[in-house]
Amino acid sequence: MTAPVVGRFAPSPTGPLHLGSLVAAVGSWLFARSAGGLWLLRMEDLDAARVVTGCADDILWTLEALGLTWDGEVVYQSRRAEAYKQAFEGLLRKGLIYPCCCSRAEIATSSSAPHLETGEIPYPGTCRNGMPAGREARSYRLFVADEWVSFEDDLLGEQSQFLRSVCGDFIVKRADGPFAYHLAVVVDDAYSGVNQVVRGADLILSTPRQVYLYSLLGKPQPAYAHLPLVTGPGGGKLSKRDNAVSLTSTHDLCKEAGRLIHFALSFLGLTPPAELAMYPPSELLSWGLSHFLPTAISTVTKIH
Repeated sequence: MTAPVVGRFAPSPTGPLHLGSLVAAVGSWLFARSAGGLWLLRMEDLDAARVVTGCADDILWTLEALGLTWDGEVVYQSRRAEAYKQAFEGLLRKGLIYPCCCSRAEIATSSSAPHLETGEIPYPGTCRNGMPAGREARSYRLFVADEWVSFEDDLLGEQSQFLRSVCGDFIVKRADGPFAYHLAVVVDDAYSGVNQVVRGADLILSTPRQVYLYSLLGKPQPAYAHLPLVTGPGGGKLSKRDNAVSLTSTHDLCKEAGRLIHFALSFLGLTPPAELAMYPPSELLSWGLSHFLPTAISTVTKIH
């Protein structure tokens, strides 16, 4: 038997939703609901220093006002430290993690050139065989094998990345801070039974790290689909300050909800009649479900 689809939307409460995050929410909702599946919500508030007070509640209220209702309780990463600790300690016991004393400045002055696509300087492995005497750990890194990591994207086809040349051994925990995003998101998706991850294409370059962690943790890997990005006038990615979609912004969602959902559906390759923009968002989403066709969504370049 095929397992029921479990999708999710996982915003960060570092600012209000914007048009790009709205498209990701609608896209993931359509993928999950069109398969008769669940749509979960997770608040990625792991980095407390970047969280804006009140944003989490505003995001929840905004999604509800736009007709995007979720299943079950909202998961908050800030309350999941023990689960991340258990996964971290399991990897540590297997000898897959090591302490690292290198600062960003030290890595930046290494001989490695930045990766052409990500702009990252791959970690050169300075502490792989032990830290220099007298130094203290600044982070804990995951040993990355000398191999390609591949996954199938439902929109973009097969994607492959050689992690050693892109990022090298990557951080899973700061010595004096929280666990890293890549570890947390894998642990959380496995915990919630998520088997479908639909999100923006800006995250595709980091997906192989999560795929690699799934294999090391012995967890089933979800299916992926990376949506095209909504860009600003100059072609750059929208920030949370651009085109905010929020109950606390100047938007009157009572009047604009239909127009916003109409925009998201149109961006995802659907052609809702213009007059539907004046209808309640629930009616637009219902129309979107009955007409949803993933193959109509435009695609982006493969990763390397």
